[in-house]
Amino acid sequence: MAQEQEPKKKPNRVIPIILGVILIAGIIFGIKEYIYYGKHIDTDDAQIDGDVSPVVARVGGYVDSIFFEENTHVNAGQVLVKIDDRDYKVKLEQALAAQKGASAGVGVGQSQIIATAANSSSARAQAESAAARLEKANKDYARYANLVKDGSITQQQFDQAKSDRDVAAATYRAAQDQYKAALEQVGTSRNQLTVTNVGVTQRQADVDYAKLQLSYTTITAPSSGITSKKNIQLGQLVQAGQTLFNIVNDNSLYITANFKETQLTNLKNGQKVNIEVDAFPDLELHGEVYNFSPATGAKFSLLPPDNATGNFVKVVQRVPVKIKINADKEIMAKLRPGMSVNVSVIYKD
Repeated sequence: MAQEQEPKKKPNRVIPIILGVILIAGIIFGIKEYIYYGKHIDTDDAQIDGDVSPVVARVGGYVDSIFFEENTHVNAGQVLVKIDDRDYKVKLEQALAAQKGASAGVGVGQSQIIATAANSSSARAQAESAAARLEKANKDYARYANLVKDGSITQQQFDQAKSDRDVAAATYRAAQDQYKAALEQVGTSRNQLTVTNVGVTQRQADVDYAKLQLSYTTITAPSSGITSKKNIQLGQLVQAGQTLFNIVNDNSLYITANFKETQLTNLKNGQKVNIEVDAFPDLELHGEVYNFSPATGAKFSLLPPDNATGNFVKVVQRVPVKIKINADKEIMAKLRPGMSVNVSVIYKD
């Protein structure tokens, strides 16, 4: 009896179908990626940055009062810290007292000028009187000289006229010297007054400086923002130049995206940017390219690379690009400097 033939197995069509679906999906995905990257430039090497203002003590002293809590919002000009100002008030009082004394010296100097001016006027009058007496004595001497020749007067009278002339000349010279000395005294008094006025100006500068130092004991917020990194306590001794805390400024947030140098070809200012924040994946943010760093990030590092010191290995460098964030205050309030983001620049419509 002949053996029955086994039925032929049907070919398995599932695997080809699966492979076909995968191939089609891969083609679709590849086309989408090609189209996407033909219009976008992406990077995940990006983070949110912001302007952080360190608040520094400009004078030293003990912390008297603190009017804020860490991580709270403050307004520009708001008083945040008060340093004990008693020493600075004393210095201001000393400067004011010195200024008062210098101002009194100006009055004394002006009085001296008036007195020396009066003395010079008196000396001038005496010199003019002596000149008149000398002129009379010279005329008498000349007249007596003619009279003594013809015997109209005695020799004694002539000698007396000569003596009077010599005395008048000496008196005139003395009066002239006194007048010159009085004029010099007036000039000296005026110079002294000039020096005194300079001293008054210096004392005024000391007063202004003391007031400025006193004002520095009241520390205010340089800008509106959120305080952070508070490094002071009540009664703590702080030094001039010491950082007390920081303020993250309002409306100063932006994104620093580090693009590869090979991605910069099509990047330009003003291009639209899509932003994804890792902390808020459902948050849709938009921005625009603002500007480019003048050098790569490696050039600004503590130890920049020097390719001339050894074997060279080419590494693609990254250039920081600043991106402005276009969002309302409510959304911006959620963002914090240092958060990681993904950015996609639309360089072709």
